[in-house]
Amino acid sequence: MVRINIIRTLAILAILTAGSLPGCKTFKSPSTSAAEAGKSEYASEPDVTLQSLDGHSVSLGSYKGKVVLVNFWATWCEPCKAEIPGLIDFQRQFGEKGFTILGVAMDDEGKKVVEPFVRDQKFDVDGQKVTMNYPILLGNDDVANKFGGIIGFPTSVLISRDGKVIKRVIGLVNLDTLKKDVQGLM
Repeated sequence: MVRINIIRTLAILAILTAGSLPGCKTFKSPSTSAAEAGKSEYASEPDVTLQSLDGHSVSLGSYKGKVVLVNFWATWCEPCKAEIPGLIDFQRQFGEKGFTILGVAMDDEGKKVVEPFVRDQKFDVDGQKVTMNYPILLGNDDVANKFGGIIGFPTSVLISRDGKVIKRVIGLVNLDTLKKDVQGLM
């Protein structure tokens, strides 16, 4: 009986601890502290160019005029995968209204693992199995550092139509809050 109670207590502690974590942890790009992570560090978006899965260079500046959510994620990150169906739905709702999500995949193996994931992985959105419907770009430590560093995945950065960094979220985005923020910027 004591052993069962100990196991039950350990299981509850594990669940509580996991629930308090904002997302997958990484030791890359440690230049941003947790205290700094919630605030915008830039007057304007960083000057960054990323590679698309088809090998094209994509400049973040080319999205000026749109509200952009830059979402740093990885194929191995469970919270990232849990967040994707909501992001797919969000892109469906707001994509034609001047909004886009840019998924920045931070996998060390790059295109080799990201491309098949994006092509083959289906997510349940409103009872339908769908693939990611927003641009996926390949990131690295240099890109992450231009955004102030990444201390955990997912990390999202909301950018206004005029290129101002509005908000930075470490962990899962709250879609209701994001909706209010995006509508306020449109």
